[in-house]
Amino acid sequence: MAFYLIVGAAGGIGSCLCRRLVADDHRVMMLGRDESKLAALADELKQPFAVCDASDWDRLAEVTDQAIEEFGTLDGAVNLAGSILLKPAHLTSKSDLQNVIEQNLVTAFGLIRSVAPKLKKAGGGSIVLMSSGGAAIGLTSHEAIAAAKAGVAAMARAAAATYAAGGVRINTVAPGLVKTELTGRVWQNERSAEASRAMHPLGRLGEPADIASLIAWLLSPEQTWITGQDIAVDGGLSSIKSATR
Repeated sequence: MAFYLIVGAAGGIGSCLCRRLVADDHRVMMLGRDESKLAALADELKQPFAVCDASDWDRLAEVTDQAIEEFGTLDGAVNLAGSILLKPAHLTSKSDLQNVIEQNLVTAFGLIRSVAPKLKKAGGGSIVLMSSGGAAIGLTSHEAIAAAKAGVAAMARAAAATYAAGGVRINTVAPGLVKTELTGRVWQNERSAEASRAMHPLGRLGEPADIASLIAWLLSPEQTWITGQDIAVDGGLSSIKSATR
């Protein structure tokens, strides 16, 4: 049985991941900003939770320390906190950009800062962060989110090098468009959903389980020779172009 810290646990991907890990007899400490959603998931899974905005590094460090003190050695952590902004650069305000950076890059940096030394001290473990298929290729109106997610991937590679000698593995997962509440404005509109499906060569949008399954795989101690990787789970969006359907 392993013990994992999941930031953004109550979201679409986070809740799917937590259910998967618990079904595999692991324990999870669930973090997020929405207390009501966390409490409902905690009641369902019988797992602990704490309200925490991961952009608040002091609070994140405090919760991490409390979780380790109460539940024992930490085996890994995941950051699923984030936001999305689809605007061209000339319509993006400085505060818009700062918010995207705060919710995506700052939260990821904070998790590494809080968790990596703990994992190193314990002999190793796995950290998984979220980048994006939109950081690998140019997509219209993705300037802000592409900048933030490319930053996450680059930062993760550097951190993977920093902590490798301590057995700490750090990888990122790069999704295409996944059907979650966060992206609902896109996929709940049939016209935009159809356009998005056409951009993904496999012809469908992602489901939370598509992403959660890879995260769970990267967390597993069986994957002790994988680090510094940005792995695309995007229906082919960032790497291939299929013939017109």
